[in-house]
Amino acid sequence: MAKIEKQRITETLEKNYMPYAMSVIVSRAIPEIDGFKPSHRKLLYTMFKMKLITSNKTKSANVVGQTMKLNPHGDQAIYATMVRLTRGHDALLHPYVDSKGNFGKTTSRDMKFAASRYTEVKLDSICSEIFKDIEKNTVEFVDNYDGELKEPTLLPTTFPNILVSPNKGIAVGMASSFCSFNLEEICLSTIEYIKNPNFDIMTTLKGPDFSTGASLIYNEEDIRKIYDTGLGSFKLRSKYKYVKKENCLEIYEIPYTTTTEAIIDKIVELVKNGKVKEISDIRDETDLGGLKITIDLKRNVNPDEFMIKLYRYTPLEDTFSCNFNLLIESRPKVLGVKNILNEWLKFRTKSIKGQVSFDIKNLSDKLHLLYGLKTVVLDIDKAISIIRKTESDDKVVPNLINYFKIDEIQANYVADIKLRNLNKNYVLKRISEIAELEAEIKDLNDILQNKNRINKIIISDLKRVIKKHKRPRRTEIVGHDTIDIHTPKNEIDDYNLKVFFTAHSYLKKISLVSLRASNNQKLKQDDYIVQEFESSNKSDILFFSNECNCYKSKLYELPDHKASSLGVYVPNVHDMNESEKAIFTVVTNNYEGHLLFIFENGKIARVPLKSYETKTNRKRLVKAYSNDSKLIRILYIKEDIDIVLSRSFKGIEYHIMLVNTSLIPEKATKSTKGVQVLRLKKGSKLSKVFLKDEIVLEEIDHYRQKKIPMAGKSIDSMTIMMSKLVL
Repeated sequence: MAKIEKQRITETLEKNYMPYAMSVIVSRAIPEIDGFKPSHRKLLYTMFKMKLITSNKTKSANVVGQTMKLNPHGDQAIYATMVRLTRGHDALLHPYVDSKGNFGKTTSRDMKFAASRYTEVKLDSICSEIFKDIEKNTVEFVDNYDGELKEPTLLPTTFPNILVSPNKGIAVGMASSFCSFNLEEICLSTIEYIKNPNFDIMTTLKGPDFSTGASLIYNEEDIRKIYDTGLGSFKLRSKYKYVKKENCLEIYEIPYTTTTEAIIDKIVELVKNGKVKEISDIRDETDLGGLKITIDLKRNVNPDEFMIKLYRYTPLEDTFSCNFNLLIESRPKVLGVKNILNEWLKFRTKSIKGQVSFDIKNLSDKLHLLYGLKTVVLDIDKAISIIRKTESDDKVVPNLINYFKIDEIQANYVADIKLRNLNKNYVLKRISEIAELEAEIKDLNDILQNKNRINKIIISDLKRVIKKHKRPRRTEIVGHDTIDIHTPKNEIDDYNLKVFFTAHSYLKKISLVSLRASNNQKLKQDDYIVQEFESSNKSDILFFSNECNCYKSKLYELPDHKASSLGVYVPNVHDMNESEKAIFTVVTNNYEGHLLFIFENGKIARVPLKSYETKTNRKRLVKAYSNDSKLIRILYIKEDIDIVLSRSFKGIEYHIMLVNTSLIPEKATKSTKGVQVLRLKKGSKLSKVFLKDEIVLEEIDHYRQKKIPMAGKSIDSMTIMMSKLVL
């Protein structure tokens, strides 16, 4: 029987899971400063070694097979990686792979790419900038997985490719999401950053640019946040045209984040649910001419207003979320655009220094040979004599070394010169190169030491890239304040109604017309109405729960009821916890007024209702009020009123206090603990709260206090008539 050993779970995770997690982060999902993940880099380098940057196209299957020497994954995974990089797939503004055949489309979920044996590929022209001087030690090389070949750790891109190509990856515990930018704008921004790191990048980098076009809804605050932090989101909106003759809409550009199938499926769903009634037919007419979704409209439909509605409810308008997470020296970092440019410049500077050092070494080696030749030429007849008189071939080089005091490399070079080259013109021409080489090496050494000269090389490369590869923007920029936004209220029937809320958390929404017909309210046994409001169908309704949450709805989202029905059970409507129930509600259409949260510890929090208004349609607000002390009552006031606070000790009411709510200062924070209003002694508590007209007491104004906090005044007896509004 196998022996079972106990292990600490933390040790097991550290030994087994952490290496896997780090491998996914470092070697698979997160791009590096060159803009590539390892799978991209291995594939493109394989194609470069196959000389597919200058030769004709070859079958994709050949490339996939060769790539498996560097990438220990299956052929399908490698081919799928290639597909996304091709011109035919249309996922990139500047594809790396020129393709022939069916590679599917990034705008289609269901269009499958052809098998690798049918398609053909080669490297696109921009790859000349991706691999420039890679053979000159511009980047480091490491062994492949079986140690048989060498592969680059990075590719020496001459432009910030990390910001030009979109990239998305999900690792373990982190993710990465890069939008693409226009190549010309990125190169110009890099040039300006080199000249002045403090320049305003918004002046050169207009905004993200995508291969699928569409319109970018531009909000300067949101875009600047992305540029500064590398985090944020923006919206993309489809482009369309109205064909009046056929009464149809033709959508020809869609957001990068969606597909034609997703859009059509959503519209069909809306039609089936009755939310969209303006359509008679919808079809995908995408062909070789480009993307096209055609929507046939019913008669008398305003096409522009209808599209605004579709933008709201379908992926025709979609959000791109940015997370500029990349690996810098094998460490994941989330960086803003300027910081990414700074890291790329460090990388590019290192690449240029590697290339310059490589050239210096080659030129120095050549110069060293010429120095040896120059030494021998001074007595060429003696050199010829030594060679003639040497008895064996292996003694020629040692004899030259001994006589001319040159090293073995120089001696071998001299000995290998052909006899016919020992003429005056040849020798003088070679020796004349010495001065040129010395000057060139001196110049290269100056480049190594001079940051400004390296920057000039980088700028020169960027200008060349702009000239050769720039393309017009595909994604149009439109101001967020110039577009129309659909508001559902325009479609909602508005009418006056009355809302009833019961102690058992039931809610009825009854039109005044229905209420006039019958006002006999049906309730559950032991249930009773605690609040009622007159309002309209377009108002908001807020429910406060016993667990300090606030739930929001539109009244038109709730069904109409009759007096003879029980209504809706609020905890079910908002999926509240099993122990949670609604204890108070507010109906409003302008969020005016204040909420008073009155606590057992004698504190009252006065919070403006505006604090619960949100720009987005959030259904649940947590920490809607403080839970530091037991809640006694919630009141909603539009103007200041008198309230009565009762203090008790061991269940006996013995002090009361009449106070106007104007004395209670406003606190904007929803979860504020409030301010002390009723001063308490040890063992006592605030036990009851009344509106002034809910209590009958002789000379009630005798208990009024004009400042807070106060302890209140003692009473001998009182008659309290409490309405069912008292909690």
